[in-house]
Amino acid sequence: MTVPGYRNVPAEEWDPTSPADPMEAEEFLRLCYTEQPRLGPVEPRLAVVRAQIAATGTYRHTSEELVWGAKVAWRNASRCIGRLYWRSLTVLDRRRAHTADEIFRLLVRHLKVAGGGSAIRPVISVFAPARPGRPYARVWNEQLIRYAGYRTEGGVVGDPRYVPFTDAMREMGWRGSGGPFDVLPIVVESPGEGPRLFQLPERAVLEVPITHPELGWFERLGVRWHAIPAISNMRLRIGGVDYPLAPFNGWYMGTEIGARNLADPDRYNLLPVVARGLGLDTSHEATLWRDRALVELNRAVLWSFAQAGVKISDHHTESGRFLAHMRNEEKAGRPVPADWTWIVPPMSGGATAVFHRYYHEADQRPNFYLDPGAAALARGAGVRPALVAAAA
Repeated sequence: MTVPGYRNVPAEEWDPTSPADPMEAEEFLRLCYTEQPRLGPVEPRLAVVRAQIAATGTYRHTSEELVWGAKVAWRNASRCIGRLYWRSLTVLDRRRAHTADEIFRLLVRHLKVAGGGSAIRPVISVFAPARPGRPYARVWNEQLIRYAGYRTEGGVVGDPRYVPFTDAMREMGWRGSGGPFDVLPIVVESPGEGPRLFQLPERAVLEVPITHPELGWFERLGVRWHAIPAISNMRLRIGGVDYPLAPFNGWYMGTEIGARNLADPDRYNLLPVVARGLGLDTSHEATLWRDRALVELNRAVLWSFAQAGVKISDHHTESGRFLAHMRNEEKAGRPVPADWTWIVPPMSGGATAVFHRYYHEADQRPNFYLDPGAAALARGAGVRPALVAAAA
């Protein structure tokens, strides 16, 4: 089976010049009005939408359609393990914002809504949709909050994944402090203005210092991580209408930080550092020093977030929640698309319940898509002159 967007099969290429597909629009609206009977009969709405597509090449979702469509896109997101709470997604309709300043102000607002009072809640901000053949607004960043990576003679300071993007930001005029956890600026590209840089204000970036419940030396490592994983360069597609700027977030599963961001050799690569602190024998792999260090690093992440009162989940709990989500959906008569390679956690996979089964693979819509152009911008490609804006 070759399903677009799964594993090594590329997603279908998006053509921004193409009009909305009337059949996809109808399929979405029939599903929406069936699952939301309070909206009334669908036939009158279909007649309006068909007329709008014939006249303009696209149509405008009502507020109710937009909210429901965004929630179902999360329900259909095959790589997300945290879909049990898809109905609780807070959908912020930002379609009226067009200028870079307006967009950035609302991105800051998104982070405040998502992390207000440390109680992380799932939020999506949906900005103006693309119209056939017209330029559209987008954010270059992969996530709203990420850390810079600086090339130095002694190696990389910060996050190696973001060295190219950091280089691009410096070419555009940004200057960080050169530290290991410098928050990168946001690049907002809007029609008529081109790309502009904005620095997030400190009050919008909730961070957690990473310490350990038993190892006092851990604090001296000076590690910290941001609390809100807000993906910002994926395109939301609802009923044939595409929203290139629709940042969304949930809350972290601990292994995303402790087994990937801080542990991967091409990221912060902290396993050798933790192993030295633990006094482990690293002379050969059979000592399992990496595994022991990985457990303590992940314990540190979970404990630190708990101490700070910031929501996070462990991979065993989240695996159980995902299977509960599958049971709920099966009772509703809906298949659950899932990519095994993403659903199984990057730590102790065989010890989690999600490991021991197969999953339905399908590209169900509404959904989120990462386009090659958006991925290239997040890697620092396509740098052009820009204005540097102060923090809002």
